[in-house]
Amino acid sequence: MSGTKIIALRPNAAFSETEIDRIIEMAWEDRTPFEAIAYQFGISEKEVIQIMRKELKRSSFNLWRKRVNSGVSQKHAQKRNPEINRFKCTLQRQITGNKISKR
Repeated sequence: MSGTKIIALRPNAAFSETEIDRIIEMAWEDRTPFEAIAYQFGISEKEVIQIMRKELKRSSFNLWRKRVNSGVSQKHAQKRNPEINRFKCTLQRQITGNKISKR
């Protein structure tokens, strides 16, 4: 693991490149709420924003923030349509509580 980059937001939260990639992937998905990211990785919406700001190009970050705040995205569970209780892609495996989904 000599080539693995570790990013620490706070003393008890350090993520590998693979975990950072998964957090970014989940943040880009419109129907994955911040609460799901918090459940899986133990980080707040503010910390997700910090990761996105640090890891993305400025223009990509601006596009993402605009989309999240536009109402198109379903990033906040409280703002979601009550009929949407969970989104699961047909390609997604059963969630087992693992930190990283198996591909």
